[in-house]
Amino acid sequence: MKDRDRYWDCLDQAMEASHGGRTEEALAWLDEALKAHPHGAEAHNGRGEILWDAGRVDEALYELELATMADPKFMTAHLNRIELLIEERGEHEHALQRCDELLAGRPELPRPDRGTEAEIHYLKAKALFYLDDLEGSLFLVRRAAKVAPDVPVYRAFEGQILFETARFEEGRRSLEQAVLMDSESAHAVYHLALVLERLGEEDEADRAFRRAHALDPDHYALPARVEDAVFQRASEDALANLPRSIREAVENVPILVRDLPDEDLLREENVSPTILGIFIGVPRTEAALTEQARDVNRVILFKKNLEKVCRTRAELVEQIQTTLQHEIGHYLGLDDDDLERIGLA
Repeated sequence: MKDRDRYWDCLDQAMEASHGGRTEEALAWLDEALKAHPHGAEAHNGRGEILWDAGRVDEALYELELATMADPKFMTAHLNRIELLIEERGEHEHALQRCDELLAGRPELPRPDRGTEAEIHYLKAKALFYLDDLEGSLFLVRRAAKVAPDVPVYRAFEGQILFETARFEEGRRSLEQAVLMDSESAHAVYHLALVLERLGEEDEADRAFRRAHALDPDHYALPARVEDAVFQRASEDALANLPRSIREAVENVPILVRDLPDEDLLREENVSPTILGIFIGVPRTEAALTEQARDVNRVILFKKNLEKVCRTRAELVEQIQTTLQHEIGHYLGLDDDDLERIGLA
């Protein structure tokens, strides 16, 4: 009994230290908790959460696995482990398998209540999103929102998916609802800004971009806006900086600048509205094998999207160079694996 009391006291101390930003102290208290109760699932889960926040992903995953082994019915550890697999390890198929195991009601695993079922559907939706199954992802997050309509993150994610599938008006409604439910959600505010920008509501979009940045400046930078002439000159300089042999190879391929990809392009090319640039046409390596006219070849850079991924003008100039090289690489017949090998993915 004394050891159990000591265990819970240490957990309380660890939580207080963690909330105060004292990571090492929190970990030390959790070590003390595990001395009192070596198979304490809560302590292992707590270590996993703290290590994850500290960016020590492999250690965090190990602790979460220990937590689920110590108490296979400890749902929080299962959910944390699944989310880490999705967000940090990119093990999306593995995460889907773990979700399905929890939903299957296996006797050795915890039985989810309705709220937890909604969370599992949401995690499955995230995994499918990263696997580019946007319709499956949308179905599952809507299922989660139907079960738990008061959870703003579900509405925000629904809006994000609708944005990615170019259903901008629908996305706006979902994101406005999410922001009403949680006005401090930088994720929801930022994606609302993206939708408003697509709908041509520039002033409202700019206010939302600034609000998202104020809420979370590390993740949501203010767009590095520049005048059209400055952007055009940077694009021309990027082309001029290519080796002469490459410049000669692309001399008949126009380099165009557009604010954003239009909806026809999004539909025809099946690309994200946030795409930075695109090559449209026939790769040079396939030109002899097709009758398609070569004058359709073109590279398009999307100014507003490039501005949004950069914090400074210098970053923007560098990103224009990288994006142009990437798209010219596609024209020259390089695939994404080739481009990744030479640092242009």
